[in-house]
Amino acid sequence: MSDRRDGAPETALDAEGAAGEPDPADSGASPDGGHASTAPSTHTVRLELVDEPGQLLAALHPIADNGGNLLSIYHERGNKTPRGRIPVEVDFEATPERFEEIVDALRSEGVNVMQAGTERYAEEVTILLFGHLIDTDLSDTLSRIEACESASVADVSLAAPQGTEEVSSARLRLEARAGETDAALAAVRELADEKELRVVEPLTGVDA
Repeated sequence: MSDRRDGAPETALDAEGAAGEPDPADSGASPDGGHASTAPSTHTVRLELVDEPGQLLAALHPIADNGGNLLSIYHERGNKTPRGRIPVEVDFEATPERFEEIVDALRSEGVNVMQAGTERYAEEVTILLFGHLIDTDLSDTLSRIEACESASVADVSLAAPQGTEEVSSARLRLEARAGETDAALAAVRELADEKELRVVEPLTGVDA
């Protein structure tokens, strides 16, 4: 196993049964004695975790339980996502089939997968939201935008000059998957309609 980049406790990895114990499913042999269609390769997932004890270990379980061989963890403790959570990058070995199962398992457990393998947020768009952003729960708004899975909220800038009880504005920089910008914007529009917010999009030539 490669060096851990974040100095995570040894137990965080050993508890998953991934320290030097290769998964039979990753050896190239299938349970019936045949051979798997492809060999294991290295994959990377970028996760967003709540800053609470035990969250990292809980996020590693779906990886190990579904045949992933953990290699390294980069825990960005000094950095926070727009929702105040901690980004964590995990490298592991798995066959392509098991990789898809692992990503599905992570999402089923409620772990926000910001990036998986070669899945990149290749398109960027900046929008403005106007309205009672605080009263309608800005954290919930951001969480639901992320939940559409077409985009990630890369940056948020909130302006509330008249206080939290008056109309405020927020500039959001969204990173969308290639070809899915329209789907991401549609999700934002639907959410804005529900919360009676106004959307101005997209903004170009603006430094987010």
